[in-house]
Amino acid sequence: MAHTLLLPAAGALQSYTLHGTAPLASGTRVPFNRIAYSAAHVVADPRAAIDPWLQCAVDWDATIAYRQRLWSLGLGVAEAMDTAQRGMGLDWPTSLELIRRSLDAAKDVPGALVASGCGTDHLVLEDVRSVDQVIAAYEEQMAAIEKLGGKLIVMASRALARVAQSPADYERVYDRILRQARQPVVLHWLGDMFDPALKGYWGSLDVDVAMDTALAVIAAHPDKVDGIKISLLDKDKEIAMRRRLPAGVRMYTGDDFNYAELIAGDGFGSEVTHGQSDALLGIFDAIAPAASAALSALAQGDSAQFHAILGPTVPLSRHIFAAPTRYYKTGVVFMAWLNGHQSHFTMVGGQQSTRSLAHFAELFRLADAANLLEQPDLAVHRMRTLLALHGIE
Repeated sequence: MAHTLLLPAAGALQSYTLHGTAPLASGTRVPFNRIAYSAAHVVADPRAAIDPWLQCAVDWDATIAYRQRLWSLGLGVAEAMDTAQRGMGLDWPTSLELIRRSLDAAKDVPGALVASGCGTDHLVLEDVRSVDQVIAAYEEQMAAIEKLGGKLIVMASRALARVAQSPADYERVYDRILRQARQPVVLHWLGDMFDPALKGYWGSLDVDVAMDTALAVIAAHPDKVDGIKISLLDKDKEIAMRRRLPAGVRMYTGDDFNYAELIAGDGFGSEVTHGQSDALLGIFDAIAPAASAALSALAQGDSAQFHAILGPTVPLSRHIFAAPTRYYKTGVVFMAWLNGHQSHFTMVGGQQSTRSLAHFAELFRLADAANLLEQPDLAVHRMRTLLALHGIE
């Protein structure tokens, strides 16, 4: 049965008929030969009597159910990261509760991977005056997460970017944190396209100079660093850094524009980790079935099938992460709603309003082209509902 609806395009309404196929069934999945974390979103509670721009209410059951889905597909969960609107609606107390619930749920899933964001977002940014305050803030969150048995993702800090005077300040902070870590951590380098407050991270506006500082931090503590996630949307910078990492330290791609190529790798170097990237991606939340099927194919040595599955998802990802990139979470949650993984299109902080109807219409087309509409009847019904809310019936 054809599914046809009117969608806005180029300032007019145009008829669109779905032509994609259902996502590949997971079937019998072989163990992946890449570590793959999905930075998972949170499901807001639309019934909570709160001020949505000022307060946070989470539907815990739906939020944990989504993580269970990711684990069932073989993906790890990068918890309480920016995809979960961390520091953009999700405060630290709620983040810690999210981490606690996710770690508890993971205990019931053999092999489930969880790594949790450790940051400084409980600080009032305008009140931060010193690097010592930043260190203390990191230590507070670090202790809370490690008390729960969690593995750390040491998130980039707006507070550190605000007060650091030189690369030496970054080296001091990370030296202090890494020395204390109970198990190897994932470092986190988020470009200012994701968060303008992180401009000049690692003490320089020159990415190559900043990279030197980050690599020096890792080289000083290779036994305490599992890997580094970089989200610069520049594949050449990621590859250059990947080739310089100490043996055994992984590059976790956060490049939502070029992830297929970076995960597949180029085979460079004597160290396996120099020639390929693992993954810690926000887009994996939205394309989880395709990511799982593609990684299974790659693990079986079928790189052609890997690219055939994952390649069509790249235009969708580039659209979801289009500037202003920090609003990508809206597209991720929209996909979860279209596919029936949550009953509403409401977000923490009211961020469902950050993208236009035209943006959602193109997202719908691209999701169809990538074979990512899991229940076409439902997806069309929900797209029509959104259209009706915008006066198109």
